[in-house]
Amino acid sequence: MKTCEITKKGSIMGGGYSNRTRATKFNPTGKVRKHLNLQKKRIFVPEINKFLNIKVSTGGIRTMKKRGAYATLLKAGLI
Repeated sequence: MKTCEITKKGSIMGGGYSNRTRATKFNPTGKVRKHLNLQKKRIFVPEINKFLNIKVSTGGIRTMKKRGAYATLLKAGLI
């Protein structure tokens, strides 16, 4: 399963429910898998003077911007 290396989140199952189904209470449409917005990123970490290739969600990218790349990758166990 595809997961974010920082947040450890993966895809979720959601209900595919149409507006007609809501209106008539008839013919439910079933389940839909909702995937994470994963990006392949090459990040330079100046503390260890290396580039790292990681698969990270957009939420994980925002976390790295907030906390700093080194601290976030260290907490996730990637360094």
